[in-house]
Amino acid sequence: MARGWESKSVEQQQEQLNASSEPKRTQLTPEQIAQQKRRHGLQLSRQHILQQLEVVTNAQHRAMLEAALADLDAQLRATDSGP
Repeated sequence: MARGWESKSVEQQQEQLNASSEPKRTQLTPEQIAQQKRRHGLQLSRQHILQQLEVVTNAQHRAMLEAALADLDAQLRATDSGP
């Protein structure tokens, strides 16, 4: 019977340790969530363009992709320094 009580105490200690080690999540506003989603979408688009640039052979297509990449970089900078 003593062992049962001891294991419960250890179990409670482990739960307390886990609860205290979990990072506290802050609540994001709907605007912050939308900004995070927009930034993530821009990053995915940028990654896709970089992949296309690795294999493109047509000079005009390359120029178009480089312009799109520059535009995405500008948008990402704007989201970093946003309002």
